[in-house]
Amino acid sequence: MVVAVIAVSTSSKAQLSIGNTGDEYLNTVTTAVPFLRITPDARSGGMADVGIAISPDANSIFWNASKIVFIDDAHPTGISLTYTPWLKNLVNDIYLAYLNGYWKVDELSAVSASLRYFSLGNITFTDASGNVLQDFRPNEFAFDFAYSRKLADNLSAGLDLKYIYSNLATGQVVNGVEIKPARGVAADFSMFYTNQFDTGDKDSEIGIGLNISNIGNKVTYTPSIEKDFIPTNLGIGAAYGIHFDSYNKLTFALDLNKLLVPTPDSADSNPQNGILDFKEQSMVSGMLSSFGDAPNGISEELHEIIYSAGIEYWYDEKFAVRSGYFYEHATKGGRQFFTVGLGLRYNVFGLDFSYLVPTSSNQNPLDNTLRFTLQFNLDALGNEGGGGEDAGSDG
Repeated sequence: MVVAVIAVSTSSKAQLSIGNTGDEYLNTVTTAVPFLRITPDARSGGMADVGIAISPDANSIFWNASKIVFIDDAHPTGISLTYTPWLKNLVNDIYLAYLNGYWKVDELSAVSASLRYFSLGNITFTDASGNVLQDFRPNEFAFDFAYSRKLADNLSAGLDLKYIYSNLATGQVVNGVEIKPARGVAADFSMFYTNQFDTGDKDSEIGIGLNISNIGNKVTYTPSIEKDFIPTNLGIGAAYGIHFDSYNKLTFALDLNKLLVPTPDSADSNPQNGILDFKEQSMVSGMLSSFGDAPNGISEELHEIIYSAGIEYWYDEKFAVRSGYFYEHATKGGRQFFTVGLGLRYNVFGLDFSYLVPTSSNQNPLDNTLRFTLQFNLDALGNEGGGGEDAGSDG
């Protein structure tokens, strides 16, 4: 019952010794449908999952939908497709596919939509005697629709609504309980500020972004009234870009992310204390309590912040080189890795690649994996068959 184990593991707590670490212990914050937090595109993947405040592109609906209204007016419509192998070193049929597109309605507003599909490969179910019951292909998907609007010349806001579906072991029965798909709805709220200014004889720009994502109902895979939190997340990002001349641009970016989900063992289930067990908290209560519920206090709360730092170099807005470093504290999962990436832009299309290099002993499903994103500028495609202006854009 491999898939049943997967379903349970999304909400189980881990609290294990990790050697001589004093009072520290492994206490990861886990949720259902964690695929909602997988970086879907190769551009940000090449910058160690940085994306909240970098220049907008077709994939901005995932990182910060409010950015989309700032896409160059010369490219008002575009689509993007990403393919990400998952656990490539073990299997060849698990992957994340991501399709999205945007349309600038006018100078002040834009709409976008995306579809994430996560295939968990093929699973063969057997009974206690090893007899084959059925073959099953577990899968998950999320459909998003977002609207963004300028509030001022340099400021915008965005709202993203999504439907979530997770089918891990439908029809199977574990301990007399039938497994069913988990369904949910959620929203993202985002804001973005950008400005351009001179630094000596060079042009510079700054971006600051905020995205509170996956604000939605708790979900369950069984008829049980006990439900699991989805990965509600607070993301804050900043990016600084400098144009050395008309051909060369360099951008530095930093993102900070924290799950707005209760920390395991963070609440006393004794009703005399007036505090509910963390699994019984509502979505709103869980978000608010997540800032101060870690068992080891403020030090553990700070450990729950994930840091992503990336750098991107563009030559003539046609060729890009990227790199970044991702850090998660050892007691909160311990994911630590470098990334590298490349980008190409020419007329109608753009192509991005990224590659992940692990730096910790903890295995990552994307270890040594190449993923790619293909983007199309539909406006250029319709202009003399793509023979018009170059789609020179950081996105």
